[in-house]
Amino acid sequence: MDSTDRVLALDWLRGLGVLIMLQGHLFNSFAQPTLNDQPLYIFSQFIGGMPAPIFLFLVGATLAFRLDRADRQGLGPVARIRSALVRAAFLAAIAFLFRLQLWIFAWSNPWQEIFRVDILNCMAFGVAVLSPLAMLPPVRRIAWCATAGLAIAALAPVVGALDWSGVPWIVRNYIVPNKAFFSFFPDAAYIAFGIAFGAVLRSAPATARDRIMEWAACLGLALVVAAHYFSNLPFSIYANPDFWLDSPGLILIRLGIVLALGAAGFVWTARQQPEALGFMRRLGTNSLLIYWVHVELVYGRSLWFLKGRLTIPQCCAASLLLIASMYWLAFWLARWSLPTWVKRRLARLQPAVRVPETT
Repeated sequence: MDSTDRVLALDWLRGLGVLIMLQGHLFNSFAQPTLNDQPLYIFSQFIGGMPAPIFLFLVGATLAFRLDRADRQGLGPVARIRSALVRAAFLAAIAFLFRLQLWIFAWSNPWQEIFRVDILNCMAFGVAVLSPLAMLPPVRRIAWCATAGLAIAALAPVVGALDWSGVPWIVRNYIVPNKAFFSFFPDAAYIAFGIAFGAVLRSAPATARDRIMEWAACLGLALVVAAHYFSNLPFSIYANPDFWLDSPGLILIRLGIVLALGAAGFVWTARQQPEALGFMRRLGTNSLLIYWVHVELVYGRSLWFLKGRLTIPQCCAASLLLIASMYWLAFWLARWSLPTWVKRRLARLQPAVRVPETT
């Protein structure tokens, strides 16, 4: 398999994250509050926790590809850091525009919502903080990024236990674990792990990458089992651990699931052609657009009459309709011909998604 297949697998994984996200958000917004204890609703929200780790991990992997391209072009450490910071600035701009649009359309929301730390903000901040790792050569980058991911996950409960009352709220929301936001601790750990994973793929010869994905699946399953075991021990080294907020065990469990799913995507896309987008990859290659549009539909004012009013079967039907609509939007966008000058400008903003073949 060539290296393009690995990128196809990551597109497939991103598409899976989009699929899970769509149904999870729709159930969360439209289901009747009295149905929150129903098994299907619980399952929907349980798996609904996976898209964020998937997207954060893939942002790290994409950054690793970007840095690898800079390495092959012979760019120095400062230029590589600048490339990472440019990527962070792009994500920050998109995050701000996204929150601004939601605030304008919501009419009466407080102005602080513009600066809400959403997943895009976490991506931008995480990439910026981790950008100094671009100074390292590729092999050392793998070890240091993996170590950084472990450190962020391990320090999250410690950071959460500190007194942050004197820190401005906007700074606190970016750093301190909070179930309402995507904070650096512990969510940026997925970005660091993604950089390490992407660097492993790019530093290995093409003939070894099948084995890498096999090991990724094995490592992922081992992480799930080991982290689950240690998370259920009757004691903890942390004073006030909260498994669903800042537990290193939860981070490693979800990382293991992401690695296993990535290996599954590798197998699924092994015989696919880059130009022939399947259902999952079409969702994945248009994830930002779908994320933006569906948030306005599901949480905005346009469908206010459905919020909190649907039964479980109705939510299932509405989820299928939402998924079909987002797929149609992605399909229509691919058919829509933009002016040449617009295409050129957009091409400059696009991250590197194709990885050149190595020998």
